[in-house]
Amino acid sequence: MTFAPTDPVALAQALIRCESVTPHEGGALTLLQNVLEPMGFVCHRMTFSEPGTPDVDNLYARLGTGRPHLCFAGHTDVVPVGDESKWTVPPFAGEIRDGILYGRGAVDMKGCVAAFAAAALRYLGQHNGLPRGSLSFLITGDEEGPSINGTVKVLDWMKARDEVLDACLVGEPSNPKALGDEIRIGRRGSINIDIVVHGKQGHSAYPKIADNPVPKLARIIDRLSSAKLDEGTPNFEPSNVQVTVISVPNTASNVIPGLARATVNIRYNDAWTRPKIEAWVRDTTESAAKELGAKFDLVISGTGDVFLTKPGPLVSTLRDAVKSVTGRVPALTTGGGTSDARFIKDHCPVVEFGLVNATIHQVDERTSVADLEALTDIYGRFIGNYFAGA
Repeated sequence: MTFAPTDPVALAQALIRCESVTPHEGGALTLLQNVLEPMGFVCHRMTFSEPGTPDVDNLYARLGTGRPHLCFAGHTDVVPVGDESKWTVPPFAGEIRDGILYGRGAVDMKGCVAAFAAAALRYLGQHNGLPRGSLSFLITGDEEGPSINGTVKVLDWMKARDEVLDACLVGEPSNPKALGDEIRIGRRGSINIDIVVHGKQGHSAYPKIADNPVPKLARIIDRLSSAKLDEGTPNFEPSNVQVTVISVPNTASNVIPGLARATVNIRYNDAWTRPKIEAWVRDTTESAAKELGAKFDLVISGTGDVFLTKPGPLVSTLRDAVKSVTGRVPALTTGGGTSDARFIKDHCPVVEFGLVNATIHQVDERTSVADLEALTDIYGRFIGNYFAGA
């Protein structure tokens, strides 16, 4: 190791240079383990697999055995770089230009992982160890992938060992414009609906002896997507239904297809529960299909239910840390997509705070060096205040 692990910028650069595109570990977890173990963290590396999904490497590192137990959760896997020729810097070089750190994962979320690790090591150095309780890292290589062999299985492993979390901070990039804009205290739920409408293939000139499933599918998905589920709730924006895929296995213009498929995604707020939204989908689809005389198959999937961490000690501790460094009072929000917080919320209160998310998953993903240093200061104050007051 040729850099100081308490330097969040150098650590972020080193992590970016690990080509850990999901599901490949790329050396990122090994690097983080080598940073944490010398400070006394007991590290567990675990690989999970499931038929039809890639093997995924994960890291759980814990310092201390008592309570309160504060966990930082995140991921070192990243999305593909896309068209590399459009990048102005090599995506895995971790270059700094004019005070800006470039690279895939700089924002989502190797920069955040580096900031928390550096903050934790600074805190431990200043206090000659952890005064009380436990501090841990739960880092997966599966957040940008199927999210099957990552955080959820590490949490199951922890539960089987009677390891209890008291609070968790997820380092997702939560700020839309400036560091200190927002803390995420919840997320809407998400489900996918796969619909197959069955018809009868035939010649388009003889529709009476065929059965075209396409118009029937179109009417069913129109019924779903045009529905107004709610007006929003005090903590969440309105639920919404979006058709994301329509496909027909047919390339001939004179053939009526035998089936048609569609995928619909629903993001739902806390006016709904998972069973309630699933029941609405089934009832609406069955009602429309009955009117149309359509034969259909319906599959509902998705791993994220709606959740909300109500303001309390965890939220206020983080909010105070953000304000003390940035001068901003962050809004408490529930927007955005899903994150691994959806699994953690079943184990303890969870909040999300990280870098500015303006360039996540984009060409030339980047963050300022100043923001990385400020985020490290925020995390350091949060750690200190949490263990002082928990």
